[in-house]
Amino acid sequence: MIDKAVALLDAVSTAPRSLAGLVSATGLPRPTAHRLALALEHHQLLTRDSEGRFIIGARPMAWSAEIDGLRTRSHEVVISLRDATGVSAQVYRRVGDQRLCLAAAEPAAGLRDSVPVGSLITMHAGSAAQILVAWLPEVERETFLQRAAYSAADLQQVRERGWAQSVAQREVGVASLSAPVRNALGEVTAAVSLSGPVERLAEATAERIRALTAAAARLQLSE
Repeated sequence: MIDKAVALLDAVSTAPRSLAGLVSATGLPRPTAHRLALALEHHQLLTRDSEGRFIIGARPMAWSAEIDGLRTRSHEVVISLRDATGVSAQVYRRVGDQRLCLAAAEPAAGLRDSVPVGSLITMHAGSAAQILVAWLPEVERETFLQRAAYSAADLQQVRERGWAQSVAQREVGVASLSAPVRNALGEVTAAVSLSGPVERLAEATAERIRALTAAAARLQLSE
């Protein structure tokens, strides 16, 4: 049974797969493939994209983050960013149709935006989502835009200015600012964010943008 489960994971590691696609790629009987896929989905080893196809889930992505050290580096960066700005800070990575919170730090007092580490959050709203979608290939961007609270024009603006803003887009009363983290090839691999009450973060001040982009640069250099 373990061999069959691994075969399913191997199949989705190269491309999203429908149930029929899993059967074709693995040679497993349809009932067996379906039962195992649902079990793997229950344990977050698989999840589904916007078209209902199976893809790698949050748990392997979290394991990968631990292995490459990004989570540890992110933890240090969000603490510094929180201390510099006085609001909550997070780092996110895309996991299929969602984003995984790799690190988070909150101010000790006052209103805050609490996002537990390990949380899976929508890619259809919020400034971090905009960052993670803005530089995707056009076909993938269009898929997200079909259900997104942001527009193609918003993503164009994000690409032009290099940061994103969200005001009550993901949650009423919450605003956020985000910047991209890139790897050595220039690809966007993560988003670093500031979030908090609208009354504190509705304005994207130059000081906050500088702090945010500096934090992104620190993570970029360690990628």
